[in-house]
Amino acid sequence: MPKKELGQHWLTDRSVLANIADAIEITPADTVLEIGPGLGTLTSELLRRAGRVVAVEFDHDLARKLPGQFPGKNLTVVTSDILAYDLNQLPRGYKVVANVPYYITSRIVQLLMTAENKPSAVVLLVQKEVAERLAARPGDMSILAVSAQIFAEVQLGIDVGRQYFTPPPRVDSQVVILKTRHQPLVSCEDEASLFRVVRAGFSARRKKLRSSLAGGLHMEKPSVETLLRHVNISPDARAEDLSIDDWLRLAEAAP
Repeated sequence: MPKKELGQHWLTDRSVLANIADAIEITPADTVLEIGPGLGTLTSELLRRAGRVVAVEFDHDLARKLPGQFPGKNLTVVTSDILAYDLNQLPRGYKVVANVPYYITSRIVQLLMTAENKPSAVVLLVQKEVAERLAARPGDMSILAVSAQIFAEVQLGIDVGRQYFTPPPRVDSQVVILKTRHQPLVSCEDEASLFRVVRAGFSARRKKLRSSLAGGLHMEKPSVETLLRHVNISPDARAEDLSIDDWLRLAEAAP
């Protein structure tokens, strides 16, 4: 039985599972990290394509049963919280596939995108609203979108209706694909200063940037207006309107 407290919803439709597994072009040379394999339905599809699958499962009961389902296959099952798992154990260029609980999605994205050993690509099946936030464009941006798109090219995959899950969740899901950039759009040494400005901008997202940045950066509004005009951003814009390039220019010029 799925455990409600762990956000477990089983996906069993073979065509949907195959589509998820195909979304990042897995080859026999690849090691794939599967987060939350559950009953192993997606694991089965991954093992058909990958040279090796490392499945990290938090639920002890599920983790214990999983190896017996795939005798002779190159499957390693680890009983762990993915947030505590050492990604440095995996070979460079590994890929990630996961059907993750909604409440932990943003933390998993942050973990993978800021890891020392980043995956080359990530396919997540997440709440549709979260998928859309990850792939958002200026006008609908969020801290989550900026955080993901700094490190990866993000695109949406197929919609997966709630009827494909057991038990059905309250919302529909969607596949989102993150292809890690060879070079992040911000250097390691500039990362903290960039996100200081981004967090300030989104600290009062209903307000215009002149107000949210003044409060978040502890600056006077006239100084913020001067800063924004210097980097060709309207003081009347809101944080959600800015592109990644806008944030990079703003962070570079901010005191």
